[in-house]
Amino acid sequence: MTKASDPRAYSPAVQRNRDPILSVLSRVLPPAGLILEIASGSGEHAAYFAAALPGILWQPTEFDPRAFASIEAHRQSADLPNIRPPAALDVASPDWPVARAEGLVCINMIHISPWQAAEGLMKGAARILPPGGVLYLYGPFKEQGRHTAPSNEAFDASLRSRDPRWGVRGLEEVIALASLYGLAHSETVIMPANNRSVIFHRNG
Repeated sequence: MTKASDPRAYSPAVQRNRDPILSVLSRVLPPAGLILEIASGSGEHAAYFAAALPGILWQPTEFDPRAFASIEAHRQSADLPNIRPPAALDVASPDWPVARAEGLVCINMIHISPWQAAEGLMKGAARILPPGGVLYLYGPFKEQGRHTAPSNEAFDASLRSRDPRWGVRGLEEVIALASLYGLAHSETVIMPANNRSVIFHRNG
């Protein structure tokens, strides 16, 4: 594969956040089973986490069809038996590509999508997670109605200028939404660059 024909996309943010995220995932995800990644983006996280967590079967998904070539190219380059080909997924739809997963991982999605996507994510998690199954969220959040850093406030304004339905979500609102669908908030971990890891478990 020549550089000109290589469809793999790369994000500087992934290079910065993948190890801090992995440190949390290694602790909170089950050691085996299917993990459904929501909004896989470039596919870099999928390849990196699947390599580090060989007992897990990783299913990348994406709403934007333009991302599929990059996800698949990263999968093929990784050449690992525990990454499935990417699947199309609209979280707001009840039609998901898997009927059951032991965990869901959603990185940097709910603030770059309408609130209906967060609602769909919680509904879907309630459908496909077994009792005790894990939902992992990563990204910026407001806490007690306030941004955690000026950079997050500026990012929020930028998002809303691009689409008024987007924006940094309030942690308490996300926790309340999850609870409506039987997902209990178990932990929030402070991450680099003013982000948070937010972990839920399905009641059962």
